[in-house]
Amino acid sequence: MSIVNYNVEDRVAYITLNRPEKRNALNANMVTALKEAFEEGKNDELAKVIVLKAEGDVFCAGADLAYLQQLQKNTYEENLADSHHLKSLFHQIYTHPKIVIAKIQGHAIAGGCGLASVCDFSLASPETKFGYTEVRIGFIPAIVSLFLIRKIGEGKSRELLLSGELISAEDALSFGLINKVVPLDELDQTVGSLTQNLVEKNSAQSMALTKEMIANIQEMDMTEGLSYAAEMNAKARATEDCKKGMAAFLDKMKLNW
Repeated sequence: MSIVNYNVEDRVAYITLNRPEKRNALNANMVTALKEAFEEGKNDELAKVIVLKAEGDVFCAGADLAYLQQLQKNTYEENLADSHHLKSLFHQIYTHPKIVIAKIQGHAIAGGCGLASVCDFSLASPETKFGYTEVRIGFIPAIVSLFLIRKIGEGKSRELLLSGELISAEDALSFGLINKVVPLDELDQTVGSLTQNLVEKNSAQSMALTKEMIANIQEMDMTEGLSYAAEMNAKARATEDCKKGMAAFLDKMKLNW
């Protein structure tokens, strides 16, 4: 049985955490399997959008207990390599050329909350709890901090990362951590509507370029950022999707993306 499943339906790739008996907790093997699945999604011409979801009642409970025990025995070099392993997964999702939507039907804690943080859209059921509980066990939420501060700002990030408190889905929504709270029995339908809207109405090239721009432009000052934006503007105009979209707009024709 695979710990991460991958399948495509109606131009949407579904990447599914499949360790429900362990509350979909993360370990090195799970991180590897996720990286492989996202790489497959990147190269899959049948998939335009990706949905990250999980089997069972919990989205992801953070690090696996056996995994945490092993980390205590590692050398610094081994722990550094393992940290880079997780870092590359978060960066892979954050910079993925395809839109990634997290469907969160149960608690997302620590590393699981980190996964939700780096997705482009996160939709959760009202019962879901979120939190970065690392400080409760003498650890630190190191890698996710960079992405979280970018996403919700320093003030709210400090509150979440330093307190280690679990928050409700509604609070996560108000913090800007997630995009929508949806009743559990409507979650599949709502995620499906979002994916089909993106698939049918948006250019894949445009979404990829926009994600690239969002990731890069925050590092720049005003002058550098505006120059970069102008270059991206010119780059986008040369794409086949832009030529197709402009022609359809001018001719008042319905686009088929």
